[in-house]
Amino acid sequence: MSTTDVLVGPAAPDDLRAWQSVLAHVEAQLLDGTLSPGDHLPPERTLAAELGVGRSSVREAVRVLEAMGLIRTQTGSGPSAGAIIVATPHGAMSALLRLQVAAQGFRVTDVVKTRLVLEAAVVAEVADAASPALDEPRRLLDAMDSPDLTPQEFLALDAAFHVSLAAASGNDVVTAMMTGLRSSIEGYVQAGLAAIDDWEATAVRLREEHRGIIAAIDTGDALVARSRVHAHITGYYAQTALVTEDRSTPETTAVVAAPSGTGHIALSRRTPEQ
Repeated sequence: MSTTDVLVGPAAPDDLRAWQSVLAHVEAQLLDGTLSPGDHLPPERTLAAELGVGRSSVREAVRVLEAMGLIRTQTGSGPSAGAIIVATPHGAMSALLRLQVAAQGFRVTDVVKTRLVLEAAVVAEVADAASPALDEPRRLLDAMDSPDLTPQEFLALDAAFHVSLAAASGNDVVTAMMTGLRSSIEGYVQAGLAAIDDWEATAVRLREEHRGIIAAIDTGDALVARSRVHAHITGYYAQTALVTEDRSTPETTAVVAAPSGTGHIALSRRTPEQ
């Protein structure tokens, strides 16, 4: 066996990925209780100095956190001004999965297969519900319509959208699992950006697929919802070709370590010796 490890990063502080380290830092503080709903996020200048990133990266992270519904921002002065925590990620189980991702990552193929199992069940359950709570998924879809989003920001919201569908199912275990896998999901979808020649066309397609999933749920068609989420997940996976598998190299795999405070995604490819 021979192993070739490819590391994308670590990212420089002024790299586009710097805002992800801010995002990971804030989410970690939400999970460990350092920050709680009602608390103010530290000032932009403080976060930038603490994490060694530019203030523009802090602003981008705050923008994504707000779109995810974790914080609310308000201009002006007084106790209600600034960025205020309004929600927290799901707790212990998701935290354990995040630790696993941070420690050694998961194979992309395993993440994709797990998504197919979980999300097919999620959309079917939500479609069968009498009055599914879809306000959050719809809000995230609207946020993804912004023409000002970078591809990285779009994909962060995309991952949050899929977690919000799990939350809409009302199944706390599935929601915690999807929340814990979110950084791994975000890791491989962002790693796949390099393989996309026309991002604008891809973003249009992804928006249409998201809306199609919601439309099937709205009509209560569980079979169509399952089919559309399956096509959506496998379509991006096939387009980006993060893992090349054929019969001559059956052991080819890729391992994703999600964006974190270290700011890098690790892809490990293993092929038999020639």
